[in-house]
Amino acid sequence: MSASPTFVARTGNFFHRYANPGQFLKLGARLQPWLTWPAILLTLTGLGWGLFFSPADWQQGDSVRIMYVHVPAAMLASAGYAGLAICGLLSLVWRHPLADLAAVEIGPVGASITALCLATGSLWGKPMWGTWWVWDARLTSVLVLFFLYLGHIALIRAFDDPQRGYKAAAILALAGAVDLPIIKFSVQWWNTLHQPDSITLTGAPTMSSSMLWPLALSALGMGLGFAAIVVARTRAAVMESRIRALLSSPRRRGNAA
Repeated sequence: MSASPTFVARTGNFFHRYANPGQFLKLGARLQPWLTWPAILLTLTGLGWGLFFSPADWQQGDSVRIMYVHVPAAMLASAGYAGLAICGLLSLVWRHPLADLAAVEIGPVGASITALCLATGSLWGKPMWGTWWVWDARLTSVLVLFFLYLGHIALIRAFDDPQRGYKAAAILALAGAVDLPIIKFSVQWWNTLHQPDSITLTGAPTMSSSMLWPLALSALGMGLGFAAIVVARTRAAVMESRIRALLSSPRRRGNAA
């Protein structure tokens, strides 16, 4: 009697079922409008509500409104790098054909949202702390995350052989994932200027619902927007790869002849 397939093999079969580029293009085309238009609507609603109609904070005043951009950007910065790490795992363990292309496209989007997080955090920190930057544990770990994104972008394009770049960048993505729990728990592990998390999985939010709802809408909208941009870029990368393969096929046949 044949042995049952291993967990790795079964998981690999599950992922490869959705790895066909043609299937991905069809799925992406169906998903794109359902990601893009809700992202625009929710982001505009959340930001409009938060920036113009939500109450000011009793301590921070109107400067607290920066959080409607800063907090979603911070969440997406970590989530995007987690996506890079997952792509690296899929590439190294299961040789998922779309994981490397997705990693190429996630990197610039993640770096941009991390830069936005750092910029808005600096704008928020100036009136609260009296300075644009401090070497605080949370700020420093997010800055490290930004450099990890830049390193991934450079490394994945650094080799003439794309496969070598994919493998090196996948290893970097997995190694750099250690920064994610440091970012998350830095305000608990060290005495930092950065305020503790207002929203946790184990307790009730410490902000009023008049601030929580626009923040939730902004976070959901920006999250869908992040996904829409990555899907669009990955679809374009798949189509570009197909075009290159078609253009190189006659050349290879001519060389063989």
